[in-house]
Amino acid sequence: MEGNTVVNTVDPALPDGRSTPMKRPMSLLDYANPSRFLSFADRVIPWLTGLTALVFAFGLSQALFVAPDDYQQGATVKIMFLHVPSAWLAMFGWTLMSIAALGTLVWRHPLADVAAKTVAPIGAGFTLLCLITGSLWGRPMWGTYWVWDARLTSFFVLFLMYLGVIALWRTVEEPARAARAAAILTLVGAVNLPIIKYSVDWWNTLHQPASVMRLGKPAIDSAILTPLMIMTLAFTLLFVTLHFAAMRNEILRRRVRTMLLMKAGRAPGN
Repeated sequence: MEGNTVVNTVDPALPDGRSTPMKRPMSLLDYANPSRFLSFADRVIPWLTGLTALVFAFGLSQALFVAPDDYQQGATVKIMFLHVPSAWLAMFGWTLMSIAALGTLVWRHPLADVAAKTVAPIGAGFTLLCLITGSLWGRPMWGTYWVWDARLTSFFVLFLMYLGVIALWRTVEEPARAARAAAILTLVGAVNLPIIKYSVDWWNTLHQPASVMRLGKPAIDSAILTPLMIMTLAFTLLFVTLHFAAMRNEILRRRVRTMLLMKAGRAPGN
């Protein structure tokens, strides 16, 4: 039944202890079933799409017309409304892949490898956006588009790791084998996440230290911080919407693949 699961429960009102079907709310584990996830995704994706568009429109209006220019960087500072959210989501994407990798290797979650495979291209896209916007921001500030400091180099390594995982998924045709190999590579690559986070503290770099996620209050004025948080929410909603849509498409693609294999197995001469 949509939105609920029917379970057999002993009804104390019945003297013979007969079990009667009772409804309970569906838990997150119930959506591990691909069919239930498809039903959930079909309902939620249109709402997520509309909400993402609204938050993006509001966030861009705040970033472009309300947030002031920086007294040193001028209007160039507004690149941060694209650069910072994309950087956070690039790291979030690999974190999500790492959790999914544990789900594949340890808990054998039926949707873990689907989640890991579909998040890789999205994470790679946000990482590329971060690198491009960072270069455009760095040219007027540093006098060059690129320097091989710790933060930029570790982020470039993250982009290469995303490409490596995508290539691995495309190289190994059998989904189960590809999932295990990609899960191991993902967990090994997770070592790079703390390097990215603390590179500005461990080494002398041109990149500025943390201004928002740090002990104490943020070092950014609320006139810029508020639009930044709104844009971060918009980017996050976009990430989730794209991921749900990609997972739905991957489940359907695997079902088509299974049907074709079954049809080929029943063909004459096999």
